[in-house]
Amino acid sequence: MDKLKSQIEELLYENAPDFKIAKLLKSHTKEYFETLDDIFATSGGKDFLYKHTKRIDTLIKMIYKIAYRAMFKEYAPLKNSLPVTLVALGSYGREQLCVHSDIDLMIVYEEIAGYNTKEFIEKILYICWDSGLKLGHRVHTVDELYEVSKTDITIKTALIESRFIEGSNILWTKAQNQISKIRNDDITKFIDEKLQEQQSKHQRYPLTMEPNLKDGVGGFRDANLVFWIGKAIYNVNSIKELPKEIVDESEYKPFRIALEFLFRVRSALHLATHKKEDKLHLELIPIVSRYLGYKDTPSAHMKFAKKVTESLKVIRLYTTIWIYRLTKDYIKIEKNYAISTSNELHIILQELNQKAKEPFIPHPMLLSQLINASKPDRLDKKLYSVVSEMFEQKSLYSILYTLSYARMLKYTIPPMKKVVDLPQFDGYHHYAVDIHSIKAIKVLENIEDEYLQMIYDSLSPKEQKLLKVVTFLHDCGKGRKKDHHMVGASLFKMYAKKLSFSQDEIDMGERLIAYHTLLSNMAQREDIYSQKVILSFASHFPSKKLLDMIYLLTYADMNSVGESIYTSYSSNLIKTLYNNAIDTLLRKELLDESAKRVKKENALKRNMEFKLFKNSQQKKILQIPSNLLFLRYKPQEIIDIASRAFDTQNYTYKITNQTHLSIEVIRTDSLNLSYMLGKLSAFEVVNMDICKLFDEMKYFKIDFSSNATDDEIYFIEEIIHNSFDDTKSIKLSQPIIYKKDIDIDCNHSKLYAKMNLRAKNQKGLLAYLIDIFDKLGIDIATAKVHTIKNRARDMFLIEKNGNFCHNTDVIIDKLTMEE
Repeated sequence: MDKLKSQIEELLYENAPDFKIAKLLKSHTKEYFETLDDIFATSGGKDFLYKHTKRIDTLIKMIYKIAYRAMFKEYAPLKNSLPVTLVALGSYGREQLCVHSDIDLMIVYEEIAGYNTKEFIEKILYICWDSGLKLGHRVHTVDELYEVSKTDITIKTALIESRFIEGSNILWTKAQNQISKIRNDDITKFIDEKLQEQQSKHQRYPLTMEPNLKDGVGGFRDANLVFWIGKAIYNVNSIKELPKEIVDESEYKPFRIALEFLFRVRSALHLATHKKEDKLHLELIPIVSRYLGYKDTPSAHMKFAKKVTESLKVIRLYTTIWIYRLTKDYIKIEKNYAISTSNELHIILQELNQKAKEPFIPHPMLLSQLINASKPDRLDKKLYSVVSEMFEQKSLYSILYTLSYARMLKYTIPPMKKVVDLPQFDGYHHYAVDIHSIKAIKVLENIEDEYLQMIYDSLSPKEQKLLKVVTFLHDCGKGRKKDHHMVGASLFKMYAKKLSFSQDEIDMGERLIAYHTLLSNMAQREDIYSQKVILSFASHFPSKKLLDMIYLLTYADMNSVGESIYTSYSSNLIKTLYNNAIDTLLRKELLDESAKRVKKENALKRNMEFKLFKNSQQKKILQIPSNLLFLRYKPQEIIDIASRAFDTQNYTYKITNQTHLSIEVIRTDSLNLSYMLGKLSAFEVVNMDICKLFDEMKYFKIDFSSNATDDEIYFIEEIIHNSFDDTKSIKLSQPIIYKKDIDIDCNHSKLYAKMNLRAKNQKGLLAYLIDIFDKLGIDIATAKVHTIKNRARDMFLIEKNGNFCHNTDVIIDKLTMEE
């Protein structure tokens, strides 16, 4: 900076043109901004902003001096005599200027005969712009300031936190007199408008996974608001200067730590994006956290994001309390829920329970009492009893929101300890875990679906209480290495005992949490009309009460994730699967595959056509190993398939082409299915069944999406015959499949393993997969094949008595290619 000063002095001495001086300043400014990363690495949050502010001050002072010398040369008047003053506003005025924030500069002047002040001001501004400074400016006469302040609350706010930079001290004194007048002008109206402004910003920028650090909940504007109101009432220069009865030292310390951290986060955000950016987008977390010294690992990113949320909540808490203390004599707060003066936590919670008959908002004094309440080292019977009663209240949301606001949630409800402020980087949830869980309770208490409300009303008070506990704790197992469903179920089990739930209730709650995503996942990813899917889902919730509760839990969970998650489309799918499961429960035997098979076998035995078979043939049919045939096909269809099988020597086939092309094949010889599918790749396969019959025979049924022409039928028959010719082969191109496209579950059921394929739809995709399976000796029991938006969504069931589960790594390696 000293070198720059000497260079400018030299240029001024040489009467160099303005553009040459501006070029030097621009070069210096660019170099300075390029060194900010290094300066940031050795500075604290506020310290970095202060240093940056002072550097800009120096540049502004230089520009003033350059314009001053250029205008008056050797005839320059005394600085105090020239009626122009440069004033910093906004974050620049507060000495909290962030890297790429606008430099809010106000130029105050008086129109005095003998000074060409307007030309002087223009020269200052042009040099600032030519120097590359990102300027936001206002120009006013000193007599205009009061009237200007009345035109807009933002202008008034900026004026009362203005700071002198350079120019006439005489004029600055006059300006200060006007600013004092502005500051004292209708303080009540000023407070009211600022509070309304804050409320509007909070509604626009809630505390999500991508918080707005400036205008959002707990952001810098909340901290600024305390200062602005404090400035208007007490004319202080910082929050710390406010009276002790407003800001206690014990409260200021955690607030200051949180604010200091967020100062660093915002500075890093500006440095990382090379622009003014106040929203911490998820994709920016890795680079921003590195600026703050965090490791480049998922756990470090999680830790950083959690601290951001925690800091925002801390600022929200203390600013809420301080703003109330500042404004209580000016603004009447509606719904003033006074509580007792007791400092014992369990008594405060008891009174909260009494007030939770209707929804309420947390009063600032209530928050203050909660954070200062005496707390035992751990929850005792009194507290557990009060918390248990809490979950019986009609407005549980209000209590939980209050406890969260006061940062008391992890203490009063221990299972939530690890998920308070915990971010969720799944691209699905919009909120941290605890916020999402609280919102889920709000949804449950404000059901908008009449059908679901009727189901909820049918629950007993104890069942409603259980559902509320389950809903609130459904994600409490997150943040661990193990599956959060199982961890959450275990935490619930231990906690529910302390809340005096019965063993049956604990078992229900444990099951609901362990499978709390099952309804939404199966409804949106599986064939909800498939009996097997319905049976699989219903087997996890084998009572109507459990089905009712998982339906309600799913509704609350999805509606609290974020906007446009629980749509009319998804709600219809979920309701359909729920109703199908209810129907299945009415016929209990369908919950077990063997029970349904027995029923189908009995139906066959009564069928007159079945009785025409020889006893040995009847026995073979009833001993067909494939359950699929009995679960998916009607008795008459099974008889027709068996009849054709008994007449088959090597292979037979049947082609139907009415609503769509369908091919059925029964074979004893080896069928080259991959060859057949490869040759028929022009037709899109929508469903394929493969069933083991008897005498080493297999049944294949392949349905296609469209019809074939008469000419094509001839070629299709030729392809089927060639599929049994060992000399025939087809070259199959490897489709594009990535490892992320394949999901294998060898624990899908007792009989079957499952493989899901979600890849780009390509010709020959299914043929290539079958070819790999044939080479590995893997038999497919059934395949569900369909395409949505040019993406293949295929599901294969493989009987567990084959080679599949022993070769999953080999299968994946052969099917996939490197990304």
